[in-house]
Amino acid sequence: MSENLTTDVLVIGSGPAGGGAALALATLGVEHIVVTKYRWTANTPRAHLTNQRTMEIFRDLGIEDDVLAQATAHHLLGNTVFCTSLAGDEIGRVRTWFTHPAREADYTLASPSPNGDIPQTLLEPIVIGHAASRGSRIRFDTEYVGLVQDADGVTVTVRDRVTGHRYDIRAKYVVGADGGRSAVAADVGLPFEGQMDLAGSMNIVFQADLSHLVEHRPSNLYWVLQPGADVGGVGMGVIRMVRPWNEWMCIWGYDISQPPPDVDDEMAVKIVHELVGDDTIPVTIRSTSLWAINKMYATRYRAGRVFCMGDAVHRHPPSNGLGSNTSIQDAYNLAWKLAYVLRGTAGEGLLDSYDLERAPVGEQIVLRANKSIEEFGPIFDALGLVGESDPEVMRRHITARTANTPEAAEQRSKLQAALELKDYEFNTHGVELGQRYASGAVVPDGTPEPAYTRDPELYYHPTTWPGARLPHVWLGRDGRQVSTHDLAGKGRFCLFTGTAGEQWADAAAKVAADLGVELAAYVVGPGREYTDLYDDWARAREVGEDGCVLVRPDAHVAWRSASLATDPAAELHRVLTSVLARD
Repeated sequence: MSENLTTDVLVIGSGPAGGGAALALATLGVEHIVVTKYRWTANTPRAHLTNQRTMEIFRDLGIEDDVLAQATAHHLLGNTVFCTSLAGDEIGRVRTWFTHPAREADYTLASPSPNGDIPQTLLEPIVIGHAASRGSRIRFDTEYVGLVQDADGVTVTVRDRVTGHRYDIRAKYVVGADGGRSAVAADVGLPFEGQMDLAGSMNIVFQADLSHLVEHRPSNLYWVLQPGADVGGVGMGVIRMVRPWNEWMCIWGYDISQPPPDVDDEMAVKIVHELVGDDTIPVTIRSTSLWAINKMYATRYRAGRVFCMGDAVHRHPPSNGLGSNTSIQDAYNLAWKLAYVLRGTAGEGLLDSYDLERAPVGEQIVLRANKSIEEFGPIFDALGLVGESDPEVMRRHITARTANTPEAAEQRSKLQAALELKDYEFNTHGVELGQRYASGAVVPDGTPEPAYTRDPELYYHPTTWPGARLPHVWLGRDGRQVSTHDLAGKGRFCLFTGTAGEQWADAAAKVAADLGVELAAYVVGPGREYTDLYDDWARAREVGEDGCVLVRPDAHVAWRSASLATDPAAELHRVLTSVLARD
């Protein structure tokens, strides 16, 4: 039986990266096929936190409302608790995911989109469902076997896991989004740095009504320190909210140097009861799974016509909540570039920018997630747990912080500093929104990169400097608010200018026609279609009223001009041909 297929793009994998690629490609009208070895989407709620940048992408792709309808709202995410058990001693709390009153303004000003918590089991069907409705051809139970590249395309062999039948799919380009043990990345020889399997962890998904223990301190994460644990003498477990307040997942460690444990229901219930601190609460186990903590990232994401993304190229623990977000952002970055090349409106060189722009981001989040694990050390030290093996002594040390003694006062001070350090794990605004790309798809304007006035990982610094994400401000149209991000995207370039720069808009129309690309121009000013309601754009644009800001389809600034050029059309033509590698 022969069933060889052809397509423009073959996506291998249907998780956050593969599903995100499918949705973006389908929205852009790119012919593609998705294959996944699984029979359906995610069966466990692994990833969950969806940050503002990813919500902006969903907004552009038209699914933000569907995601938010099933997500746990922002205000319920913020009381990250450290305790000996949910029913036991509360050691401290950290306000997280920008719910601290001092951070709410940063969060609200930065984006038109809120963050939210939606488990992967609910997010993936939304993404895949919309992709399929827009033209994605998705083949479940279809396993990647191997590939061969040539000058014109890639031949990929797959196997139907139901029938065992093997067949080939011929594609012009391949996207490898096949997870942390990526066979595609291995087969094309992507170079990696770091190490796999540093430690072992288990996920236990369960149902239990814990509302009486958490409603007064709502959060998506509760960290549990338990002296006497099997791993390392002290266990740091997590009880994670899946749906408030009766669906949960707990995370617990195991010794990866030993044979993996057989986590049956009896063992799983015992672990849950210990972390909750009440063995009378009814618990229903839904699933268990084992996974490893990794610290590995690819230094290159492309090999010829094959591009890898997501966990295939950045492998790390879930600290910071950046994994699935970065995966979706990988897909969004690449999709428009593939679309432009396949349409013939960009040269092949545009695809080189994917590697240059996204590999540094992957490295950053891998190192940052692993560093966040190390930042638990000061908490252990403050509580007197380092170097101690006797569980009873550990418990006494934890309790000792409550005494009215100089020693206890010092312990409380150290604990306060240790908990403040965790701000870096749970408030990652600068990492989420502050990515500044450097590649051939960005044209410098001759100005130095703006300096950071606050910590660049904790705080987002809006700028129109080429390569940065377009700042969000509210503009006016017919008396109603519209975000700059609602004017950007949609698979097209756009240009912002002011009343004194109207010639840029005329030039944009001419250059768009000459190059055969879509380029929307917006003149922002009084009496124009778009008005600067609060003068926020005047403050954010960093160019004169007669200057312009050119924005790519992924809402990153491609180039800007401080003032009106002598020949605006010639200047725009030069810039766009450079960005699109059409030299």
